Amino acid sequence: MAMASDSRLKEQLPRLTDAIVKTYHASDRINHLGHCPLPKYEVVVQILEDLKDILYPGFRRREGLHAGNVTYHVGNLVDSLHDRLTTQVTRALLHADRVNGVRMEDCREAVDYEAKGQKIAISLLERIPELRGVLAKDVDAAYDGDPSVTNRDEIVFCFPGLEAVTIYRIAHELYRLKVPFIPRMMSEWAHKQTGIDIHPGARIGEYFFIDHGTGVVIGETCEIGDHVKIYQGVTLGALSFATDSNGELVRGTKRHPTIEDHVVIYANATILGGHTVIGHHSIIGSSVWVTATVAPHSTVVLEKPKLKIRNGSVDESMFDLNYQI
Repeated sequence: MAMASDSRLKEQLPRLTDAIVKTYHASDRINHLGHCPLPKYEVVVQILEDLKDILYPGFRRREGLHAGNVTYHVGNLVDSLHDRLTTQVTRALLHADRVNGVRMEDCREAVDYEAKGQKIAISLLERIPELRGVLAKDVDAAYDGDPSVTNRDEIVFCFPGLEAVTIYRIAHELYRLKVPFIPRMMSEWAHKQTGIDIHPGARIGEYFFIDHGTGVVIGETCEIGDHVKIYQGVTLGALSFATDSNGELVRGTKRHPTIEDHVVIYANATILGGHTVIGHHSIIGSSVWVTATVAPHSTVVLEKPKLKIRNGSVDESMFDLNYQI
């Protein structure tokens, strides 16, 4: 049985509202009042979905595509993407300049920003053919690297690693075009969807495969070569953050490792530091912690652990752990 509400308590709501609004003052850094609109999260996600529909035609939302109607379908998407990308990129450019101290009286001053936003939108759309070629190689890497896969369609349909890498490659193109804000929105949405966190600033080569994927972290200044395979829980991160004389973080430096070609990194390995290089054709075993450069053709593993259990009789040979690498 529902309890009757007390109208006297509800009379406090205007006072509570006033108390909340009073916190929205000029020095409050977590409001965006009186400024040009920000990029819209829902629109950015829809842009990603439409781009994936173009990158993988027939695999996503639209069924019944064939040679006779695919041009019409893609043309509609490209036209719509042009308009929405222009708007969202323009908003991001305006926001970035405002944050950096550029004075703007109102959003009607945004004509030049809109022209730049349109140019960036066209540049991204022009890169789609090249992106499709790179992603096809990522699909090949997954197929060649996972014996459980029966065909490449399974990878496109099902693999969270390919989903995360697809969004990364889109976001990275925008990052290269110096678009603020939106690339990070895209990568964090992919992180939420897949559990894989790839900063859009990372540089990743061809034939890249993330197997299983959950918990993978790849930092902003990480450089990854071609034919690299990593497993779940791998962290390619920073060893420490340099600070200036005022104690502020120094930004724009290389903080994350370099992974050369033909490297395999097994589950839960942690590789840290901007000066750390994993040489080509190396194998990094699971659960290792690496903060120094590894020469090419190396194998890095933990010493064989030995399990001990007290207050019971245990055949310890059952718990021998051997790396299969």
